[in-house]
Amino acid sequence: MTKSLDVITIGRAGVDLYGAQVGGRLEDMGSFEKYIGGSPTNIACGTARLGLRSALITRVGDEHMGRFIREELQRQGVETRGVATDPERLTALVILGIRDEDRFPLIFYRENCADMALSEEDIDEELIASARSVLVTGTHLSHSRTAAAVLKALNLARKHGAKTALDIDYRPNLWGVAGHNDGESRFVESGAVTAKLQSTLHLFDLIVGTEEEFHIAGGTTDTVAALRAVRSVSAATLVCKRGAKGAAAFEGPIPDSLDDGLSGEGFPVEVFNVLGAGDGFFSGLLKGWLDGEDWPTALKFANACGAFAVSRHGCAPAYPSLEELTFFLKRGMARADLRNDAELEQIHWSTNRHGDWPQMRVFAFDHRMQLESLAGYTPSKGGAFKELCLQAALRVQNGRPGYGILCDDRIGRRALHAASGTGLWIGRPCEWPGSRPLTLEPALGADCGGLSEWARGNVVKVLCFCHPDDDAAMWATQLEEVRRLFTAARRNKLEFLLEIIPSKVGPVASGTVATLIRRFYAEGIYPDWWKLEPMEEASAWASVCAAIEEHDPYTRGIVVLGLDAPEAVLKASFEVAARFPLVKGFAVGRTIFGSVARDWFEGRQSDEGAVEEMVARYARLCANWDEAQTSAQEEAA
Repeated sequence: MTKSLDVITIGRAGVDLYGAQVGGRLEDMGSFEKYIGGSPTNIACGTARLGLRSALITRVGDEHMGRFIREELQRQGVETRGVATDPERLTALVILGIRDEDRFPLIFYRENCADMALSEEDIDEELIASARSVLVTGTHLSHSRTAAAVLKALNLARKHGAKTALDIDYRPNLWGVAGHNDGESRFVESGAVTAKLQSTLHLFDLIVGTEEEFHIAGGTTDTVAALRAVRSVSAATLVCKRGAKGAAAFEGPIPDSLDDGLSGEGFPVEVFNVLGAGDGFFSGLLKGWLDGEDWPTALKFANACGAFAVSRHGCAPAYPSLEELTFFLKRGMARADLRNDAELEQIHWSTNRHGDWPQMRVFAFDHRMQLESLAGYTPSKGGAFKELCLQAALRVQNGRPGYGILCDDRIGRRALHAASGTGLWIGRPCEWPGSRPLTLEPALGADCGGLSEWARGNVVKVLCFCHPDDDAAMWATQLEEVRRLFTAARRNKLEFLLEIIPSKVGPVASGTVATLIRRFYAEGIYPDWWKLEPMEEASAWASVCAAIEEHDPYTRGIVVLGLDAPEAVLKASFEVAARFPLVKGFAVGRTIFGSVARDWFEGRQSDEGAVEEMVARYARLCANWDEAQTSAQEEAA
């Protein structure tokens, strides 16, 4: 049977609320970052990032946190057919922090949580049969109901020829042998836990744990003796994680020293956060194991993924993409604190972004100055008109992917907030309208701290009127503003769109825009998106694409702006731009709403009439773009 999945993980799924401040007590934390968590959930995400076809079997609550987990898994590329929604229980929650490299205060909120209600009925034989491997974690052996589900899955895996793996993942608190205040504890002796684990170890082909975890599995705090006790009941390959010493794999008899096991290349990184490092390690190990690599290579992958995990904040968000791992192993370590390696962090960011946007049909109604200058404008009427623009955008989108809006927060706040969750791509402007040199909207604050209030799905957009012939003072001022905003966007995990318009400053030749693009990259500014003027010459687009690709092969792409051009002019520009795959679509505003807004503000157009006219114009532009792209693809073929 052809296997459609590489790995299914089974067990804990919760939400981690990670203290954003580092070096203090959990009592003193003032803000938290929200991530998905739970060892099997982390591993499912980690393996998906490495290119494995991954799935998770668990339960989540029928509430906001449960939906967050499901949506985040889907964004990471994890199959969610095995994620059941439990209407009677809440999703598990963990509150945790980073005190120092050895201490991580942690509180589990898992009383009768959804994932601990996992039962045999949740294990679908067809799903198990579709996988090359099944991984379970020790926590779900701690309760009779969840253990029955795990054992059913393991037996089905063996029936259908899948490999089986165990992450011992011993948390004394979750086995009921440590109190609520001991969430950080990693080892408490328990004969009952040892007996339960040992009754299942024969079912596995691979068993992974720290020395302390093998102590509980083997029933002794002598690591070699513990490994031998496990070996006496299991023929699995045993992988013992040893912290800074790396890891050792044992395929057969256990030698007298752990140093005599198989090992892989290690990476002496600065330890920033040990939480989730084991899940990152296991993700890399599975990549090597399932790809048929030898154990030294698989352990090298595992050690590298663990190194990324201990170097960054959070668990799953810290794990590398396959592109990032490949780059790191080829280039080597440039510095021990990986989170401050700018080249590595750029690849990490750009290869782990959420969502896929191969098409960009964007209705841009983020204009402020243009609306404020219209007869009949008032702030309340401006906001109402932007809600009409959103209605038009949603009518054209009709639930389909590849559509978006640009909308501001100052006039269009109600429309902006209403757009969240609709499936639209959403960009928000940051520049003070028409400013040159660039000035940012005051609401952002002197340090752009206002971005901390933005929805994570919003894209930071800034327009810079610039030209290669600008003098040094103008360049210095504008670059500083763009750099400040770009840095703040990354700090707040927001994508960044840079719009540049040289034609309003000076004459434009075929190489003008490419020269500007290189200037921004030279300053360490890596936009996720570029928004550029329509260009009539294919050579100009070729130069632009070359300038972007030579600096950032992972860029999202380019959208073409409109500059209030007539539809016929934009149609012609689309026909040229669509020949270049890096151009994903358009972001056009006044061509759609310009005359409609004038009539509406002066009372010559009704709400419904305004929406209908904007729907028609926006739909025609979308059709023009789609037609241009189809023609370009046919011509290329």
